[in-house]
Order: sequence, then structure tokens, then C-alpha cells
Amino acid sequence: MNYVGRFAPSPTGLLHIGSLLTAAASYADARAHGGRWLVRMEDLDPPREMPGAAGHILNTLEQFGFEWDGEVVYQSRRHALYRAALDDLVARGLAYPCTCSRKDWHAAARLGADGFVYDGTCARKKQPALSPFADRAAWRMRVPDETVAFHDRIVGTYGQNLAQDIGDFVLLRADGFWAYQLAVVVDDGEQGITHIVRGQDLLVSTPRQIYLQSSLHLPTPHYAHLPLLTNRHGQKWSKQTRAEPLDMHRREALLRQVLHYLGLPDAPDVDKPRDLLAWAAQYWRIDRVPPEAVCTETE
Repeated sequence: MNYVGRFAPSPTGLLHIGSLLTAAASYADARAHGGRWLVRMEDLDPPREMPGAAGHILNTLEQFGFEWDGEVVYQSRRHALYRAALDDLVARGLAYPCTCSRKDWHAAARLGADGFVYDGTCARKKQPALSPFADRAAWRMRVPDETVAFHDRIVGTYGQNLAQDIGDFVLLRADGFWAYQLAVVVDDGEQGITHIVRGQDLLVSTPRQIYLQSSLHLPTPHYAHLPLLTNRHGQKWSKQTRAEPLDMHRREALLRQVLHYLGLPDAPDVDKPRDLLAWAAQYWRIDRVPPEAVCTETE
């Protein structure tokens, strides 16, 4: 199999230490397999995006020595692909409109693996003819009452009963924005992604994505979910937990730091960050990556 990996940041903020860990791991895994490494900008939520963040992210990757293959893909330019996928699912009765208010359905819902489990109220209604975008409704994917499981290269076996743990999930939001689950599956399929290396915060999304891949007749990539980097309170580093942007003056030190978290031995002295990434690819072994979260702060 020709290896095709990717790094897919969202321009809702600048890259931080957790982002660097994901970039370094996905890059090293791709290069260690003689594969391609793509960059995709997941810019489908304009209200949450930071002006100028996309350009800053790409510049930061370059300054840290990352070299991607092909042109950067922007999800904001790929609406036609998502629309075609949703139209296909609707035509086959696999997706349906949902007019429930979040407040109302949350009030009657129970908690599952990833928030509240939608109980399928609108799936049981006789709905008037609605079409995506023409009417203010969310569009949901019907899920089966069965377990979807897979083998993760780091975590091991993981699965969910989609009906009990997740519920029918959103593909197109009522505000007209595409949901992450649909866009990422369509993009990975269209770009021929064979291996996905990303953070464990997205492990809970994977059974949904595998079911959606199957429903759209797309291949399922190999998955590897990386340990999360946390603060002293056990919170994942993110914009919400005030993760500091990467310090461009400490590029080599920060790269060495995340490579240590990924189980790599101490690297020799290098002339530039690009050389450190090349060394990481040469000595990369995913079976050395710990599955447990890593605290990057001390008291």
C-alpha cells in the first residue's frame, strides 16, 4: 500500500505544543514508511476562526522544518464534495432532517460516549419534503444498533454501539455549516488518505467516521491515536485551556521535547529543525509511543 498521511489543523487558533506533537508524529510515521504527508486546513467554522491563523500555521510548520507534499487543501473550498455526499445519503434514506431545538432534545436525552445521545425523535416523524440548505434544519446520519470496532495502532481495540453510545449524529448543522464528521470522512476519502495519526481526543469520533466511510463506500484508513498532552490539572492543552503558541525561538528544543514524549531516544546535535525531523523519521517506531496522557507541567 502506498502510504498517504495528513496533518489537518483548524485555524481557530495558533499551533501549540499539542499541535506540534501531532504534526511531528504524523510526519515521522509518513516519512518512515516512504509515504506522502499532506496538509489540510479545516476551516469550516468561520465564527470560531482567528483572522490570519491559517497563514500563521503554515509559516510555523515551515519554520519548524516540515515539508508537505502537494498543495494545501482548504475545506472552505470543497463544499460541493460535501453536498454531493449528503445528497447521496439522503437519496438512500441514510440521512434525514432534524428540526429539534438543542434545548428541547437535550432536556430528554441521556449522556453517552461523546455528550448527549440523540434519541431519533425526528427519524420517527413523518417529515414534509425538505432539502439541505433550502430549509433551516440539521441533517443527521441514521446509525445502527450495533457495535463498530477497530484496531488502533497505539490504543488497541476500541469500539462503540453507535445507537446507544452516540445516537444519530449531525452531518449538516441547522446554521448551514458542515459538521466535522462528514467533512473529514469525505476529504480523507477524496485525498486517498491511508493512515491517520491524530490525538486521542478524536478517538471517540472514529467509530462514527468508520460507519460513514462504509455508508459512502470509502476505504477505512489505519488509525493511530496519540497520547494527549495535558496541564497539571489533567486538561488537554488547547485554546480553551490557554495553551501558549509555539515559541519560534525555541524550535529545536520544542521538537526535542515532543519527540521525547513520543518515545524516541535522544537525538544527536543537528544544524536545523529539518534535520531533527529527518532523524525522527529514521528512528521512528510507533510501538514506542505511550498510550497514556502526558503531563507537560510540574507543580
